[in-house]
Amino acid sequence: MPDIVNPETHHETSDVNVRALLWFIVIFIAFAIFAHLVIWTMFRQYAKMARHTTTPPLSAIARPASASVPQTPRLQPFPTQNPEGQMQPPTDNTPVVDMQEMHAREDLLLNNPGWVDKQKGIVRLPIDLAKELEVQRLNAAPALNTRQPAGGPAPQEKVNP
Repeated sequence: MPDIVNPETHHETSDVNVRALLWFIVIFIAFAIFAHLVIWTMFRQYAKMARHTTTPPLSAIARPASASVPQTPRLQPFPTQNPEGQMQPPTDNTPVVDMQEMHAREDLLLNNPGWVDKQKGIVRLPIDLAKELEVQRLNAAPALNTRQPAGGPAPQEKVNP
């Protein structure tokens, strides 16, 4: 089979300037490298400046000398500094003392009987006393099953002769 040759078909030189296109690509890559180098250099300079400078807080309020102690009213006491510069312990209760006092109050309520609501007849009893009273109540009854169903009297036991 013979090769098909079309003498009218050839490369067009009038539509695309290949030399200009290649120069554009080379200049574009060179500019990208130059821009990256400039940005990298600026970043290094700014990082160096940031490491060597300390900026004051953005607040215009001066930090007081006792900034570690919160403003009054305080929920818990803090040690204070007297005019001579010595630290004084707090005069009020500390959290540990508060916890001990709370446990003492709870133990007092837990271990001693008292009225919860006198009008309604609700009392507070220590658990040991409540257990003893329940045992006495059960022993005073003739049988453990003293409650009757709501429908009528309790069923009687059958005796086998």
